Amino acid sequence: MRFTKIIALLTSAALFGGIAAACADDTPSARDLSLEDAVGQLLMIGFRGVELDSETAAMFAAVKPGGVVLFDYDVASGGEEPRNIESPAQLTALTGSLQAQAELGMFIAVDAEGGFVNRLKEKYGFEVIVPSALTLGAGTDAETTAIATALAEQMVTLGINWNLAPVVDVNIFPDSPAIGRWERSFSDNPNVVSAHADAFATAHRETGIIPTLKHFPGHGSAVGDTHLGVTDVTDSFKQDLELLPYRTLIDDGYADTVMTAHIVNRELDPTATPATPSYPIMTELLRDELGFEGVIVSDDMMMGAIVEEYTLEQAVVETLQAGVDVILIAQQSAEYDFSKIPLIKQAILDAIASGELDEDRIYASVQRILDLKVRYGIIE
Repeated sequence: MRFTKIIALLTSAALFGGIAAACADDTPSARDLSLEDAVGQLLMIGFRGVELDSETAAMFAAVKPGGVVLFDYDVASGGEEPRNIESPAQLTALTGSLQAQAELGMFIAVDAEGGFVNRLKEKYGFEVIVPSALTLGAGTDAETTAIATALAEQMVTLGINWNLAPVVDVNIFPDSPAIGRWERSFSDNPNVVSAHADAFATAHRETGIIPTLKHFPGHGSAVGDTHLGVTDVTDSFKQDLELLPYRTLIDDGYADTVMTAHIVNRELDPTATPATPSYPIMTELLRDELGFEGVIVSDDMMMGAIVEEYTLEQAVVETLQAGVDVILIAQQSAEYDFSKIPLIKQAILDAIASGELDEDRIYASVQRILDLKVRYGIIE
């Protein structure tokens, strides 16, 4: 089965050597950072602009975020305002500018799942065509490996280091407005999901791109869309099926990143707290029961399922309390307000000062972030 038009990409083992060479002894200590700089590492933010303008650069200099997430379309303006991706050359220049201004190497992330959810589209001149997860899941693991390798090689040449993929949601409800309808799940069979997700993630890891399993603890049975509002999966969630891909990959040693879901599941958390700010789901289930030791990243904290129930500052603090390491503020909701970013950072600092957030807990997250950056050659 031919899934892709793969143009030969000039890559070199030297591009990826930092991962193999990195070791624990080389990792800087989070405690070497000031508290303000440490808190900055927790933030991954979205912004407008196809180049790094003075306003954005000044914000980054003040906040010192650990990473950014890039998009090709600006939701709040209906596409009227430019976002971040127009062409390979422009994107490469932007990622170079971002890294040049950062005191510590930055995470530079995109959603490049394939199919309908892919910021690196052919119409912009990107050469690797990635089919949907559902299409990949109907093929072989080897085909998924080939596609994911070619995609990762392209991302390396563009200066991207983190892909918010693969989706490991099981296709329980094929008409799910967030997952099934958009062919984002590999299969309704969790073993097929596990196999293709493993192939995708391993190919990325071996090529130097951070993979992400998402959306924990499972979004595939949801009849609602957390982008728009609260989505309760208590009655539809198939726990043994939906947790199986995570359990399988983590048991096999997966320790890169997992992204949260904002779904409500009262079987997993009787308080009906969305999964992202839920301690029982993030720490007791993902960390303690499943044994995940990598970086947990939130889904976008400005999605409807969060902002309908919380102030943004409150949601961020509770999400850190729950055990999440990286807070994603994508600025892709109905309102774009870049001025919120320093307010979010200050809310975290205030919560630490008041004792609402434990400082040791924050530094533990920052250490996981630094470990990941070293492992992938983002910092040395």
